[in-house]
Formats: sequence, structure tokens, C-alpha cells
Amino acid sequence: MFASPPNIETRVFASLPDEFRRPKQTDWANIHLRGQELDSFLEGPSFDLEGNLYVVDIPFGRVFRISPDGLWTLIFEYDGQPNGLKLDREGKIFIADRKHGILELKPHTGATKLAIDWPKSERFMGVNDLFFASDGTLYFTDQGQSGINDPRGRLYRRGNDGVLECLLNSIPSPNGLVMNAEETALYLAVTRANSIWRVPFSRDGEVSKVGVFIQLSGGLAGPDGLALDEVGNIAVAHAGLGTVWLFSPLGEPIARVRSCAGVMTTNVAYGGDNRKKLYITESETGKILVADMPFPGKYMGVQV
Repeated sequence: MFASPPNIETRVFASLPDEFRRPKQTDWANIHLRGQELDSFLEGPSFDLEGNLYVVDIPFGRVFRISPDGLWTLIFEYDGQPNGLKLDREGKIFIADRKHGILELKPHTGATKLAIDWPKSERFMGVNDLFFASDGTLYFTDQGQSGINDPRGRLYRRGNDGVLECLLNSIPSPNGLVMNAEETALYLAVTRANSIWRVPFSRDGEVSKVGVFIQLSGGLAGPDGLALDEVGNIAVAHAGLGTVWLFSPLGEPIARVRSCAGVMTTNVAYGGDNRKKLYITESETGKILVADMPFPGKYMGVQV
């Protein structure tokens, strides 16, 4: 349908130090990776105002902070499975935890609290990722073990009034999410369908005419984390293909960012000087990759 886009090369920004690697079987890997022995599985990259990069380690319940010069600090470890991480407009850290739901973390004390009560007293299936709109509205995905064979995944929204709404259900594995530049629609990675859905909103905030925006192919997993640049291009981490795709606001492929490490390119965040660097969690090798991008990432309120 489209010609192959030009390649953008990556390099290693930081690698998880040996002192933090714990090769063993975990409950998470038993379910998701057929019991494979892991020493980590990095996800959820997000920057603070000082330029520090936060990432989570799902199977070992850890949150790391990586300084601009690549030094790692373990800031929190707990009995959980943190999958996504974002900072809100005030710099507060929120975690999408598969076991516990949406948590708020205070990094200086290590204290956590449940940020969102379970809907109608029922547990989430397994929340995956989250996104804050510019007005503070929180969107997040509840993925669980959903897939094409069991499309029970959900998309939620919590407004500043505290009201929690289920916007979509029957999704085959909802994952990363980001709003378009005008914040009139939300892009949603649907991993097991290997596609990006576009979720438009009417003027009163209701969901309208959801459709497939980008259809991918190949890879061992599917689209995972998403990020937007300041001209509206969408970066799509294609887990299992060692690739981050860059698409135009019309869904046209602009570039292919190729991993210089493993194939599990799980998530992305813009940062660095003028936000023109794209940082990528490569979960197979426990590395953070970086690529020089053509446009700066969209300013998200707290990101550098």
C-alpha cells in the first residue's frame, strides 16, 4: 500500500546494571512468556521536569529513575506488576499496575495509594497503560488476557470530577494510548489485532465512530506504547518486531526506527534536548535505546 519508509538508527542510551538483574522465573512470565526465565522486563518510560527518565520493571515490581547521564536508581520495589507509568501536570507519578489497578506513587517516600477505586466494586482485569490529557483527564486501558479469541478489553476515562467511565469494551487487547494534537480523538494500540484504532470524541465528549486507523502486520506481539510529536505524527512501538514506526496524522508511514538490540520494543517517550530524542524500552535485553527524530515530541505538561 505504501513504499517502505526510510530507516532511523538507534543507539543504546542506558542498560540495566548487572546489580539489578535477577534471572529467574516469575508469576508474570509464567503467564505471559511461557515461564521464560527473565532478569527484567522494562516498560512505561516517562520524563520528569529535571530530565530524569522513569521506567518500570513488570515482573519484579520495580520503578527506576535514570538520570540524564544514564545512572540508574531503584526508587521503589513492591509486590505488584507495574506496566505503565505517567506523570500528571503537577509531576505526580501514576502507575498502571496489572495486579492492583491505578496507583499514585510518591517517589521521595516510596508510599503508594490506590488512585482509582475499582468500577462497581469489581476488580480490573489487568490495567496496562495510561495517558493524561492537557486538562488532567486520565485515560487508561484494562487489558487483562484479552485477545481476538476473548475480546473483553476496556478503555476507561476519569475526569477531573472523579467520575470513572468505561468508554469502550470488547477490545482485543487494548494497550498504549495517546491523544491527537487537537485532543479531539484518541489513538489506541490494539495489540492482538495488530492495529491502531482511532477513537473520536463528539463535542460533548461522547465516543463516536471508532475505527481502525492503522493496520500493521508481522512481529511476535503487536503495537504497544504510543507517543506524539508536536506536528501530530504518531510513534508506534511495535513489540516483537524491533521497530518503532512513525506515522503522519493521516496514518502514512514516515520512518522506521530500528532497534540496535532485541526485538521487544515495548514503549516510547520523547525527551532530551528540545524533546527531539525518542527513548525506547527494549525489554528483551533490558536496554533503553535512543533515536534522533525529525520533530520534537509534543509537550505533555511535565515532560522536558
